[in-house]
Amino acid sequence: MTAHRQPDLIAADLAELRRLLDVRTAKVDGQLALQAQRSEQNTRDANELHARVTRLESGRWPLPSIAALTGLAALVVTLWQATGH
Repeated sequence: MTAHRQPDLIAADLAELRRLLDVRTAKVDGQLALQAQRSEQNTRDANELHARVTRLESGRWPLPSIAALTGLAALVVTLWQATGH
């Protein structure tokens, strides 16, 4: 009777191992799907941030150019006053 019981135990153990493997595989698949979703969201957020920075950079004042023009204007005014006009 034990000879017939042995294949039943092996089959039960194999069925349990298969079930555990299926559960773990489903868990890993879920985690991978979540990671892929988070990666896509991070990519969208980075693209949006890049677009915002580009818009801010294009709208900012060119401070070095303004400083150079102000200095040039001050020089012109100083020379104009020095010549007595």
